[in-house]
Amino acid sequence: MIYFDNAATGGFKPQSVLSAVGAALKVCANPGRSGHKLSVACSERVYACRRALMEFFGGYSCDRTIFTKNCTEALNIALFGALRPGDKVVTTFAEHNSVLRPLQRLEETGVEVKLAPLTRGGEIDIPALASMVHADTKAVVITLASNVTGAVTDVKKLRSAIPPRTLLICDGAQACGHIPLNMRECGIDALCIAGHKGMYGIQGSGALLFSERIDPLPLMYGGTGSESFNLNMPDFYPDRLESGTLNYPAIVSLAEGVLYLKSHFNEERDKLRHLTSLLHEELSKMPFVRLYSRPNYVGITAFSLGGMGSEQAAYRLSEEFAVCVRGGLHCAPLIHEALGTSDGGLIRASLSPFNTEREVGLFCTAVKSLAGER
Repeated sequence: MIYFDNAATGGFKPQSVLSAVGAALKVCANPGRSGHKLSVACSERVYACRRALMEFFGGYSCDRTIFTKNCTEALNIALFGALRPGDKVVTTFAEHNSVLRPLQRLEETGVEVKLAPLTRGGEIDIPALASMVHADTKAVVITLASNVTGAVTDVKKLRSAIPPRTLLICDGAQACGHIPLNMRECGIDALCIAGHKGMYGIQGSGALLFSERIDPLPLMYGGTGSESFNLNMPDFYPDRLESGTLNYPAIVSLAEGVLYLKSHFNEERDKLRHLTSLLHEELSKMPFVRLYSRPNYVGITAFSLGGMGSEQAAYRLSEEFAVCVRGGLHCAPLIHEALGTSDGGLIRASLSPFNTEREVGLFCTAVKSLAGER
């Protein structure tokens, strides 16, 4: 099986991550919920994971590094926790439903939401977006890399184009682990992370890192292991946003992913760019293929296959050639509207540095075989 669906979830984990998860599963203690040695040891490990993540992304403090079960939860905490009726928000046509749906709900409660257009190439149009942001705009919400085309946003350029007081909330699901990010240098106020994609964590891992300019309210209420006499949630982070038992194995996996990336980031980035460029080059030679992305560092290639629907193509690639890709709208309907692909969607092949040139070649042969029937 050739796995080219890494934008949905990473199909390959470093051995160090697998070993760390195995060790974590052998520990029965609940971090932060008891005073015995095992619980304390787990708490210390969680804090070390928090610090590693904060340092890797140039975050603002360990307390403002919150563990979540995925990027969607992180985005929900950031959006519902920071925005109030009457606030004004600008987002873009490039966004995933994990941004669009919360904002749609917030719009129903009185938040004003505006959508910035994309360039003809499907990238965020920074000048157009900046023209929609005014002094009273509370936040700009953007994806750092499109999950459909792989287009990467120049976040520093965008930050400099909007007012300093406007919050910048970023969906890092596809970008984190693939492109260098420093929150302080880029002026990012909230970074939402999917641990199970480019970060090499397991499913169930995610995080929200946020600045002192944001004080999100909790979405969930429950036990925190602190201030048990208080029937309200604690007023300090991270406890304020982390009710219930933490997913200790997932947190450990994310921390190990960070350690792996610290040692291999440049080589992984260069390899992924090379593989994606190779795939683009080969597909561009096929007259029946239309590409909707350019070589990028996040491993995504989006294309259509003349005369065949994307979901049908994805199904046949799986059943007949043992290749995993994704067809359809990829939970990002507005970018397909902008690209003119809403009817049939696109085929998305998303690579990992653990893929090979041989797999790229076999995939291209499979695409040619499908197209031979056209």
